[in-house]
Amino acid sequence: MTIASSLTTASSPTFRDLLKKIAGGPHTSKDLSREEAALALAQMLTDQATPAQIGAFLIAHRMKRPTGVELAGMLDTYDRLGCKLKAIDSAYLPLVLGCPYDGRKRTFPLVPLTALILASAGCPVILHGGDRIPPKYGVSLVELWQGLGVDWTSLSLEQIQQTLESQSLALVYQPRHFPLSLSLIAYREELGKRPPVATLELMWSPYAGPARLAVGYVHPPTEQLIVDALQTRGVEHFLMVKGWEGSVDLPGNRPAIVQSYDAPQALERLPLHPEHYGIKFTDQPFSDVVDWVDQVQGLLDGSEVPLAELYDSVRWNAGFYLWRSGVTDSLEAGITLTADLLRSGQVRQKLLDLQRAYRKNGYKASPF
Repeated sequence: MTIASSLTTASSPTFRDLLKKIAGGPHTSKDLSREEAALALAQMLTDQATPAQIGAFLIAHRMKRPTGVELAGMLDTYDRLGCKLKAIDSAYLPLVLGCPYDGRKRTFPLVPLTALILASAGCPVILHGGDRIPPKYGVSLVELWQGLGVDWTSLSLEQIQQTLESQSLALVYQPRHFPLSLSLIAYREELGKRPPVATLELMWSPYAGPARLAVGYVHPPTEQLIVDALQTRGVEHFLMVKGWEGSVDLPGNRPAIVQSYDAPQALERLPLHPEHYGIKFTDQPFSDVVDWVDQVQGLLDGSEVPLAELYDSVRWNAGFYLWRSGVTDSLEAGITLTADLLRSGQVRQKLLDLQRAYRKNGYKASPF
């Protein structure tokens, strides 16, 4: 039995039926149920819908506006068709950082540094993404790691699992380990906009065990949409971050807008002002990977003074995630621990250990 046939039954609606339901216009269109949304995405990913139908669905769904229930159903399909790393033993819940796959263009990405710092403190971090994609074609996490001498693109899922277990850090490369999802990327170029299904990449967790999701977003309506989707699916631990360019990087030139959820407690909105914690910095622009690597190398080598803005932004971001992951009991302690890990060379050593793990697997990592 094929994947496609295993996801449908004789009583299932056709894709045309699902398209008609959401494409009726402002007065007659209807929301899909969770099961219908799951089926619609499965049919798009497994070639049961024609290109014309898929394009029409993505546009109609964007115009109708998705619901949290619909996105929950689509995430159900991601979980059925996508890959999963096995659960590991850890003192802390693994942190899954969800950033837009179409990358960054304007602001300095901090996610790889945040991941290295948390991994240095014993908190596992899981990233996921692919190559540059439309509509932004911004720099990808994969490219940034390659600049640091760590190439995730050719590793098997088993090797990524080993790295997660030994180094507390992993990146799942979407084109290799979830190729079905690539079928919708071409539509982003043709439509010139992110379709609502692009929101799934922010919420997807390629990890089989309990985890804490950190989800980045840009537009305020997206915040509640994602909250509804995650709570519909029963996700017990997540962070909502209005970060730069939809990432999970907290800004410095404005208060950070963050919501935190740990079941069974109510959703908590956190007022975070960097200056209240003795930190003040201007968010740095991104130019290219070479410059980015030079600045990261300078920071890990201990060049705090010439890189004061980057140092403060890293302390603010990593300190926050250390706190919310339970590694420290306060944001102040997280900021202090970040500084200690950088100053002691433990973060640089984590990167060297990560490179060594790849050389052990037969892959060549450039020296840092």
